[in-house]
Amino acid sequence: MNQIQSICVYSASSTKIAPVYFDAAHTLGKLMAEKQIRLVNGAGSLGLMTAVADSVIENGGEVTGVIPRFMVDQNWHHTGLTQLIEVESMHERKSLMAQLSDAVIALPGGCGTLEELLEIITWKQLGLYLNPIIILNTNGFFDPLLAMLSKAIDENFMRQQHGDIWKVAHTPQEAIDLVYSTPRWDESVRKFAAV
Repeated sequence: MNQIQSICVYSASSTKIAPVYFDAAHTLGKLMAEKQIRLVNGAGSLGLMTAVADSVIENGGEVTGVIPRFMVDQNWHHTGLTQLIEVESMHERKSLMAQLSDAVIALPGGCGTLEELLEIITWKQLGLYLNPIIILNTNGFFDPLLAMLSKAIDENFMRQQHGDIWKVAHTPQEAIDLVYSTPRWDESVRKFAAV
């Protein structure tokens, strides 16, 4: 079983989404706090980002938020986190979030969330990130993306073994269980990175 002390959670900042997504975010935060897993996220003050963070804090857990300074200047940051780290750029933000995490869980989101998820999948494909990546497919949100990734494998844009880079969960509990049970990616995967 993996030793998990922190999980990076990618998620939406939208507030206009269905309650089912907020319910999953609250449940995930509660489960993380109960297991004393620190949340690492983008420190946003809206949407699922806030929902997960607030749930972790309300249940006695800790949250490290990483956010570019220009977003703090706009007051887009969550002011109640355990730790807030300001960085210079979005690139630095994503890199530090990955460095601070023992795993990644992706909740539904827009372009920013999808970009983060695809980037960390690419990093794992290249052997730059070796930890579990879990897609929490609440309400079937990620079905089109998963179909696209499957098509990329079927048509040889990705190797068959790259389909093992991520795991799919349908509930927050399943996501946490997969974080613990998914083996770290073997560094030898680098030799398979090129198609």
